[in-house]
Amino acid sequence: MEQEKKGEQELQEEQKPILLNDLLGFSEEEMSRTRVKFNTYNGETDPLTLLMEGDKALKERLHRNWLYHVGERDNLKNADIAICLVKIRGNHWLLTTVDDFKKDENGEYTGIPKEKYEQYFGRTIIEYALSGRTIVRHFDRYADELKVRQILPGKYDNDDFPGYDNVKLSYSDLKRVIARKDWIAALGNQKAVYLITDKKTGKLYVGSATGEEMLLQRWSQYAADGHGGNKKLEELVKDEGISYVENNFQYSILENYNGRIDDKIVLRRESWWKEVLQSRQHGYNAN
Repeated sequence: MEQEKKGEQELQEEQKPILLNDLLGFSEEEMSRTRVKFNTYNGETDPLTLLMEGDKALKERLHRNWLYHVGERDNLKNADIAICLVKIRGNHWLLTTVDDFKKDENGEYTGIPKEKYEQYFGRTIIEYALSGRTIVRHFDRYADELKVRQILPGKYDNDDFPGYDNVKLSYSDLKRVIARKDWIAALGNQKAVYLITDKKTGKLYVGSATGEEMLLQRWSQYAADGHGGNKKLEELVKDEGISYVENNFQYSILENYNGRIDDKIVLRRESWWKEVLQSRQHGYNAN
C-alpha cells in the first residue's frame, strides 16, 4: 500500500507542469518586484514581426518602446525586474528577455538583460490564457499560471506551417518560408482563394490558385517580384517600388481545397469573395 501511494505521488510529480519560475528560480521577494509584459498586435504592428525581421534596431524597439511603454498608471512602478513575452498564437507566448530595469535621468525606463537567463531568450514558449485588458501583470500573482510549454533547440523562427486557417505572412515572412519543406508540402497540394492586404491603405486583393503547384506556385511568384503579374499590383510596384510591398503587404488564406477539386468551383468562390470584400471597387482587383 505504501509503495502504491509512493508511486501515485511520483506520477503526480511527473505530470506537474513546469512553470516559468522553475527556470528563473526567483525568490518570493524577487517575484514581488517583477512585472510581466504581454506584447501582442496593437492594431498597427505585430511585435512578433519585429523580432522575426532580424534587424537589431527593431528588436531594440521591441524591448524599449513595447516593454517599457507605460500609460498614466505606470504599471512598472515599484518594480525593477521585467519579463517580456511576445504572443505567437492562441495562448502561446515567446520569452524574449528578463531585464533588470530602472528609470534614467529623463524619467524613462531602461533595462539590461539578465545574462544568466539568456539561454532561454527566444527559445522558451510559455502557455498562458490572457484575459482582460491589463497587459502588465505582477509576476507573484500569476506565476502559477505561466507554464513552460516548450524549450526549443534553437531560436524561434515563426516558420513552422501553422495550419491553413492561421496563415498570416508579411512579405519578408513569405520569402523566408516559401522554400521550407513543410510549407512546400502544405501549399503545393492545395488549391485556394487567398487574400493580400495592404496594411497602409486597407486595400485588398483576392486571388485564386489552381495551377499545377497550386498555392505554392502562385505565392512563389509574389515572393519573386512582389506583384505576381497582377495588373494593379504591377502598377503599384512600378510606381512605389518593391519596398512598398515589403513594408505593407500581408498574405492570408480565405479558403483552401483538395487539389482534385474542379477549378470552376475555386474560381466561383474567388468571384464571391471579390464581391463580399468589394476588392474590385475599392481594392487591387482589376476584374
